[in-house]
Amino acid sequence: MREATLSFLMKEINGGKELLLAMKKKGFGKGKWNGVGGRFDSKNDKNILATARRELEEEIGVIAQEILKVAILSFYFPYQKDWNQNVHVFFVNNWQGKPKETKEMRPKWFKINEIPFNQMWPDDKFWLPRILRGEKLKAEFVFNKGEVIDSYEIKTI
Repeated sequence: MREATLSFLMKEINGGKELLLAMKKKGFGKGKWNGVGGRFDSKNDKNILATARRELEEEIGVIAQEILKVAILSFYFPYQKDWNQNVHVFFVNNWQGKPKETKEMRPKWFKINEIPFNQMWPDDKFWLPRILRGEKLKAEFVFNKGEVIDSYEIKTI
């Protein structure tokens, strides 16, 4: 299984929280809103946290200052095994720079109650609200063709 990251910038605005999502412009997940992330690269990353930091800088131009691991999600695609991955999910509450569009992603802030789940991976609606409420999770999702969830299990850690 490959190791990957998914990071979400969080900010408080007028007493409410906002979450930064980014529209994937190419490759795996193209056309979906998601967090910012990518694959662990053993040549450039000493650990998965370094991957999260590198991906944030490459994909939206920010340098993470405060980063917290909130979940590990395992995804299985029996029909396309090279897509199988463990995704380490992080919240970033402090960073340098302003999120900007790159060739990979177009970032946009969303109010917590306006997250566009219908334009995201179908599993997101099961785990993202829970981590936004402060839970730390470990989950497994099995997908059939057509991005249909066959089964899933979510545990609080």
